[in-house]
Amino acid sequence: MKHTSHSEYLPISSVFIKTAKAAFISEQKLNNEWEALNYISRPNFKASRIEYQNFESLLKKEGAAVRYFQEDGNLSIDSIYCRDASIATDHGMILCHMGKAARTGEPKAQKDDFLAHGIPILGTIKAPATLEGGDVAWVDPNTLAVGHSYRTNEEGIYQLEQLLTPYGISILVVDLPHYKGTTDVFHLMSIFSPVDKDMAVVYSPLMPISFRKELKKRDFAFVEVPDAEFESMGCNVLAIAPRKCLMVAGNPMTENALKKAGCEVLTYPGLEISVKGGGGPTCLTRPVMRRL
Repeated sequence: MKHTSHSEYLPISSVFIKTAKAAFISEQKLNNEWEALNYISRPNFKASRIEYQNFESLLKKEGAAVRYFQEDGNLSIDSIYCRDASIATDHGMILCHMGKAARTGEPKAQKDDFLAHGIPILGTIKAPATLEGGDVAWVDPNTLAVGHSYRTNEEGIYQLEQLLTPYGISILVVDLPHYKGTTDVFHLMSIFSPVDKDMAVVYSPLMPISFRKELKKRDFAFVEVPDAEFESMGCNVLAIAPRKCLMVAGNPMTENALKKAGCEVLTYPGLEISVKGGGGPTCLTRPVMRRL
């Protein structure tokens, strides 16, 4: 029986999430951690839970079977951004090795939850490698784009390639820019969100030219995010199904561009759970199964 799949745009049938309540845990934990983890400001504990309940209800309304990563006081509040700790493939989950030191415990915690639900593990990325799920996006069934960033190093890419090559999957390395430096949360999916087999939401000013050319060669259409909506998570868009998108509210130009491109768009208020921590809907979810 198939338990996992590696598409970014097919209809989500099963997804893991880490609720704001389970990740933030308490006012004291937020007070202790938000600044050191480079949040732009402290999330409001009560408001974050309300925002997250709305986000969770949208996933359920779309028919996704929602499963939960468990509360663990040993993990940081960043564990709300659960995509980063693992990668879904047709052959099982790959557990990452986090490039952000405060997040090193997350892959092991996710492994326990995956195994408890009977979800197989294909492999584990091990030190000195670093690899984060936000730097990984499927371009097609046989091509995985991987950002070479401050969170994902050459050894991480090499180990990932060793796991996937036996299945005929090739790695497309994307060298990401310095942008705001080593402490910033800047992943491949900060600038590239596939919403169909041949369409992606992109922020071109920070896209490497070689990657942009490769996508154009593969006949991708681009929905361009304007400068004014990059920091507000305009480029972080989750495909619930082909051209059916979930994004943070407050990005009207990107939302309208998506609609003009034939996409249906759902939004959620995300100031507390997304904007302050730099993680949109792709970051907040770990889809494990999508329907053909």
